[in-house]
Amino acid sequence: MDVKVWMYLAYLTVSIGLTVWVARALSRNGLVFLQDVFADSRLAEAVNSLLVVGFYLLNLGYVTVAMKESGPVGDTSQALEQLSMKVGFVLLVLGALHFFNVFALGRYRRGRLRQQATRPPLPPVSMLPPQGGPVPAGPNPPAR
Repeated sequence: MDVKVWMYLAYLTVSIGLTVWVARALSRNGLVFLQDVFADSRLAEAVNSLLVVGFYLLNLGYVTVAMKESGPVGDTSQALEQLSMKVGFVLLVLGALHFFNVFALGRYRRGRLRQQATRPPLPPVSMLPPQGGPVPAGPNPPAR
């Protein structure tokens, strides 16, 4: 086998290993967050499972699409450089997916908490009527 095939095998091994490790860590640690977001354990577990499946599909799809190297790989150092670029992009995709999920779920949680609030939020202080003093009576201007 030539150097390019070994690079492909190393890329697939590292990328799939990272994907599985990150998916398990996010699933295990994210379940607590999802239970708080949805306030229902069964729904949180279902959403957690769906997020893991979507995570695998997106990331492994990207790994397989980005695997091809069009140029020749002459020696081991070039193979390692190409491998690091490919694995680096996989890690960037993993991070972007993670931050997008956290952002979207955080927005959903804030909206749900806002709906559950017993009182509406107060308007800004500048919009509140003056407190403590007598209120002027009517539109008549004071006498001169």
